[in-house]
Amino acid sequence: MNNNSFKALFQVLSSEQQILMRTDQKAFTLLSILGVFMVFFIIHFLKIQINWFTFILVFVYFLAAFMAIVYLVLVIVPRVRSDEIKEDNSEINATFFGGISQFSSAEEYASYLSEISEDETKTYNMFATQVFTLGKINSFKNKALKNAIIFFAIAIMSELFIIMSMAWGRALPFLFPN
Repeated sequence: MNNNSFKALFQVLSSEQQILMRTDQKAFTLLSILGVFMVFFIIHFLKIQINWFTFILVFVYFLAAFMAIVYLVLVIVPRVRSDEIKEDNSEINATFFGGISQFSSAEEYASYLSEISEDETKTYNMFATQVFTLGKINSFKNKALKNAIIFFAIAIMSELFIIMSMAWGRALPFLFPN
């Protein structure tokens, strides 16, 4: 392996880690904004004049807000799988917390890293596996974030439609008094 292969691999690894952090930041921000909107909605919920239109919009609002929260939690909370160790690939991935936590001490971990770093192919494969895994995680998180954004937009739009219907319901008798 030449040095350029490692540079390219580390560049992709850094990029994937930045995407992961930005996705988490977006999810936290959306969750906070949704929480603020939900507080305002719940405070004013009892003031809503219920008819079939507003009932449907309230139902859509709560369903969309719930689904947005579910998808945002899927983005934020890491999903750790304990796959079976295959006999042809019994290497521990020492670059992820799941692999690191398999060692009983820091010395054992350092010894394993020292051993694996002596073989360039094993080292390259270890980091390539990390890049691949981060790519899969980013793909999952971005799909969940996309769904969360759609449900967030539906929740906010239904809330705005409820406010507009309440405003028109109060304003119409004054605008058109018979």
